[in-house]
Amino acid sequence: MESIQYTVFLLGAIFCAYRAIVAKRILSATIYLACISALVSATLYLLGAAQVAVMELSVGAGLVTVLLVYAVSVVGDDAMDPASVIPKPLAFGVVGLVAVLLGWMAFPAVRITAATGSFDLASSLWQNRVLDVWIQIALIFSGVMGVLGLLSEKVPGAKEEVEQ
Repeated sequence: MESIQYTVFLLGAIFCAYRAIVAKRILSATIYLACISALVSATLYLLGAAQVAVMELSVGAGLVTVLLVYAVSVVGDDAMDPASVIPKPLAFGVVGLVAVLLGWMAFPAVRITAATGSFDLASSLWQNRVLDVWIQIALIFSGVMGVLGLLSEKVPGAKEEVEQ
């Protein structure tokens, strides 16, 4: 049953990665990258690294996505699409080779079962790792407040017109 879950998460991540690569708009690519982060987070949770999964989900699919969307809204979409330096077949071949090698290296880790027993995520986070969780909350809060501060800034040196 677990191998089916890993396969679904891997295929979902590969699909989202492909869509992020071929997306015409930067905002769409950002959303696909957030989906990849969520799928990686679910895989990490299944592998037994619950704390790492929570941090990956909150930072990768949360804060980084907010910052990328903010950057796109400030800068705007790229109007010019320069030609690729690397031919597409070579790029797809290298990506495929890396994916196969990564799967080959990660496959033995999937078969290893954790002998730690079952544990509750809530008790693990709010009792054993409570300081890490509060620091993570503070970092996300300060990142969001920083983005809001950047969004509300007025252009320095610009004078408001006074109507007469």
